[in-house]
Amino acid sequence: MIGAEYCRTMAAYNAWQNKQLVDALGGLPPGELGRDRGAFFGSIFATINHLLWADGVWVARFDGGERPAGSIADSLRLTGHLSDWLPARDAMDQRIKRWAAKLSDHDLEGDLTWYSGSIGREITRTKALCVVQIFNHQAHHRGQIHAMLTASGDEGYVTDLPFMPDGD
Repeated sequence: MIGAEYCRTMAAYNAWQNKQLVDALGGLPPGELGRDRGAFFGSIFATINHLLWADGVWVARFDGGERPAGSIADSLRLTGHLSDWLPARDAMDQRIKRWAAKLSDHDLEGDLTWYSGSIGREITRTKALCVVQIFNHQAHHRGQIHAMLTASGDEGYVTDLPFMPDGD
């Protein structure tokens, strides 16, 4: 299905996208970050918090490290301010890149079993499918964020994978 090189590419893509997102967030007029825009999680800030939380949950399943506390509902308030979110996001991106850098294709074989709080039961899926999930989930919610940013008057930013700069 996928290999270690896919994971390294997507980890770099994730970090690149989040760097661009940080620049866009910094240019928002006051009040826009927390404004309810009718999106799935309401605001840009709630959505970036959820994405940070979910990345932490998934990468903890992969690297055995610490996972964030709480549920999906709690994820919307993972950090209280952008100044708290920024270093947490950077640390998460670096954690994902470190995890991906150590992977071999063999590490993606077999199954992963975990307890899902969102559906209240244990689940087993292939490791490869779960890894695709983390990157797909990121793209999904960043797409929502991008739409909310452009609706707020931001120009948006490049999201196409082929245009990722070399070395990211």
